[in-house]
Amino acid sequence: MEQQHKRRIHYSGKYPRRFEEKYKELNPEKYGDEVAHVIAKGNTPAGMHIPIMVDEILEVLAIKPGERGFDATLGYGGHTSAMLEKLEGKGHLISGDIDPIESKKTEARIRAKGFSEAIWELRNMNFCQIDELAREVGPFDFILADLGVSSMQIDNPERGFTYKSEGPLDLRLNPEAGITAAERLRDIDEYELEGLLQENADEPYAAEIARYIVKTRRRRPIKTTKDLHEAIGQALSKVKLPREMAERAGYSTKKQALARAELIKKSSARVFQALRIDINHEYEVLYEFMEKLPDALAPGGRAAILTFHSGEDRIVKKAFKAFHQQGIYADIAQDVIRPTREECYRNSRAHSTKLRWAVKSEE
Repeated sequence: MEQQHKRRIHYSGKYPRRFEEKYKELNPEKYGDEVAHVIAKGNTPAGMHIPIMVDEILEVLAIKPGERGFDATLGYGGHTSAMLEKLEGKGHLISGDIDPIESKKTEARIRAKGFSEAIWELRNMNFCQIDELAREVGPFDFILADLGVSSMQIDNPERGFTYKSEGPLDLRLNPEAGITAAERLRDIDEYELEGLLQENADEPYAAEIARYIVKTRRRRPIKTTKDLHEAIGQALSKVKLPREMAERAGYSTKKQALARAELIKKSSARVFQALRIDINHEYEVLYEFMEKLPDALAPGGRAAILTFHSGEDRIVKKAFKAFHQQGIYADIAQDVIRPTREECYRNSRAHSTKLRWAVKSEE
């Protein structure tokens, strides 16, 4: 049967704005120049993810040919590819990821680079199952966990990870398991929602947002990213602007409106983060992973963890410190390592990144 020709999506204006219209960015192999141009401007091409702090991670992990490693969060595969290069065709690397959609795409890209199953293996798994993996294959010489959500997930409106794009309010890292954020908001009570927003994102207007959502959800059910963003806007429509914002806006009606829009955007970002952490049980998973990490490392093994907000960093810092005091880790990072100014300029999503590391005792 002759395949019907499919015309590309047309868009209005000079540049595409919607995710599905960015056909060049979504085909980096075919439109390399276009992708390079987007990256050079300090942006992340649609459907791609630029790995963060690659050089710093490789320095911390000190990978040697012949070693066994585990990349706990595969994502777009940038860190995995860099670690595979360091192995120089000797040793073995396993990468895990719970996202069945993106991991298949990443596997195809890495296989296309010539990395066979002899040196690299993909596991569809939650990284808190590291103890089961280590029992199966043995302890690891190096382990990396990048706790950030991949840009491919954020950019795709069908995944519902951001208020900036209209889509179903999903927020699941694995869309084949668990409940959506929309389902969570349908049943949660006001007190629990307020606590969730405070604990997971330090949201200063948690009480106002929780009260509005619970009060109005029967009349205005929250099913999409736009629904939630608008609900947050309504909840904050009359709150007093923070002093700094109010002073900056002065008595200008236009500046006050812009300040309130900025306030709503910041709260929306925090609310989406808090819901994502909740429905994916991210803190519980991280606690479990940090507890199991020492036993998954070989003597002298190195671990590196990338975090993206204060809640994650506190968990990692406390776990490393506790095991160091017990003598399980011979050395740990005393201070976080941050991305360089140049990297933050090239990749705006690197700004909040913190890197911590630990080395297991030889005994």
